Amino acid sequence: MKSTTNRLEMLIFWSRWIQAPLYLGLIIAQLVYVYLFLTELAHLVEKAFGIEQINETQVMLMVLGLIDVVMIANLLIMVIIGGYETFVSRLRLEGHPDQPEWLSHVNAGVLKIKLSTAIIGISSIHLLKTFINASNTSEHTIKWQVIIHIVFLLSALAMVMVDRIMNQTLMVSKQFPH
Repeated sequence: MKSTTNRLEMLIFWSRWIQAPLYLGLIIAQLVYVYLFLTELAHLVEKAFGIEQINETQVMLMVLGLIDVVMIANLLIMVIIGGYETFVSRLRLEGHPDQPEWLSHVNAGVLKIKLSTAIIGISSIHLLKTFINASNTSEHTIKWQVIIHIVFLLSALAMVMVDRIMNQTLMVSKQFPH
C-alpha cells in the first residue's frame, strides 16, 4: 500500500511539469508582442516623418499604444518567470547579475499582487487613451472602462488585504506553535 501511495505522490509532484509547455507558449506570445511593438513603432516613425503630418494627440495615442505593449510584455515576463519559479521548478539564478530583484522573494501572494498592479497599469493606459480620444468615444464605453478600472483597483486592494491577513496569521502561528 505504501508503495502505491509513494507512486501516486510522485506522479502528483511530477505533474507540475505539465505546466512547462504553457510557459513556453507564453514565451512565443512574448515574441508576438515584440513583433507588434516593432510594427507599431515603424508606423509611428513613418507617420511622424512621412508625407502626412500627424498631430501631437495622435503621437501621444500611438506612444501610449507602445507603452501598453511594453506593459503587457512585462506582465508576461512576470507570469512566465514567477509562475515557473513558483509552480514548476527553481531557476537557480542566485548571484546572477541579471536576476530580477523581485524574483528572490517571489511566492504566489507576491506574484498575485504584482500581476494585479500590472493589470491596473495596463488598464490605466487604456483609460488614458480613452480620455485623450474622448471626443471619438461613446459615453457608454467611457463609463464602462471607468467601472472596469475601479473593479480592478478594488480587486487589487482586496488581494492586498487578504495577503496581509494571511501574513499576520502566519506570523502568529510561528510565534505560538501548536
